[in-house]
Amino acid sequence: MRRVAVLGAGSWGTTFAKVLADAGTPVTLWARRAEVAEAVAREHRNPEYLPDVTLPAELAATADADEALAGAEAVVLALPAQRLRENLEHWRPHLPEGVTLVSLAKGVERGTLLRMSEVICQVTDAGADRVAVVSGPNLAGEIAAEQPTATVVACRDHDRAVAVQHACSTGYFKPYTNTDVVGCELGGACKNVIALACGTAVGLGYGDNTMASLITRGLAEISRLAVALGAEPLTLAGLAGMGDLVATCSSPLSRNRRFGEALGRGMSVAEAEEANHGQVAEGVKSCDAISELARRHGVDTPIVDAVRRVCDGEVSAKEVGDELINRELKVE
Repeated sequence: MRRVAVLGAGSWGTTFAKVLADAGTPVTLWARRAEVAEAVAREHRNPEYLPDVTLPAELAATADADEALAGAEAVVLALPAQRLRENLEHWRPHLPEGVTLVSLAKGVERGTLLRMSEVICQVTDAGADRVAVVSGPNLAGEIAAEQPTATVVACRDHDRAVAVQHACSTGYFKPYTNTDVVGCELGGACKNVIALACGTAVGLGYGDNTMASLITRGLAEISRLAVALGAEPLTLAGLAGMGDLVATCSSPLSRNRRFGEALGRGMSVAEAEEANHGQVAEGVKSCDAISELARRHGVDTPIVDAVRRVCDGEVSAKEVGDELINRELKVE
């Protein structure tokens, strides 16, 4: 790919732009605020999200979306899941014809219950074979520090996935390809909710046995839902399933886990948001949509449902924890 635009200069968007630049791919990062774009372009830093990371001099940045999109062969959408549609509707007339669209967002849209690739196709009229998703154990801070990790680039068009793979392959970032977009997206969306549950357990003072149990049973829920929607079971045993789940549930760098810890300590969602500098974890925003998606497909997701009830203020974290422990006995 001769040129890539990354739309969204948050921590993951900025980090992925750095990965592309380090891989030798010409890339322009779009930032909503002009001062962020200027800092990236002139000082090679993103003071808002990655203040301690020196960005490549080759990484261009702008606050003009048209400038970022001009001549791009791939457009990377690095936006929160619930804000993807509104931004994409604005950008749609300016997207280069036939461009590859790459989603970094991990969530299920409220109301429509659509995955991010489905939102992209609906808004842009692009065929599903033009949309790729990136998912895996990809904590932005560690990748920005060039700690080694792997990821999955999933696209129904394998050749397109390979093109994205080559564009973002570096000595510290190892991308694999997959054609199971459904599995990769649901793995990425659902793990945020399970990470909220794990953080809540930590906030309640529980230890590693509880954490391991939630991760394992959480994976079972994710797998049941993903397979019901057409995913390949093995996808959920890989980087976009188990890999992403372990990283997000275990790391203090995970916003979802930190948010869950605040809930476990007795904070409300509003109080937890304030404690996280006004940022709401993606799992909080998607848990109701994922719960409803599971209900419509007849899939049992007790952990997801429990997180939804806590986030909606229906029960306390302690009450729902007791409910999960005292569920009926059955075969694993």
